[in-house]
Amino acid sequence: MFKECCPELIPVMEKVAAENPHIAKLIERHQELNKIIDEVEAGREHMEELELEKLKKEKLHIKDEVYAAVIEYKKEKGL
Repeated sequence: MFKECCPELIPVMEKVAAENPHIAKLIERHQELNKIIDEVEAGREHMEELELEKLKKEKLHIKDEVYAAVIEYKKEKGL
């Protein structure tokens, strides 16, 4: 999840998610993808490598979009 990569942004991310339903959905989807990927990589679930890579790319795209929204929010609010 985002806590591992950028814990300092979590408070701002929570504010953005509270104000923006799209970002809130993206964060939720990121969490879902994280769980699925972890299960596959731990060997508890099976998935074709191509499908796993697709999910990893989706997760990264979401992370980039949420991060951009957080940066924009910080800029707008002068944080």
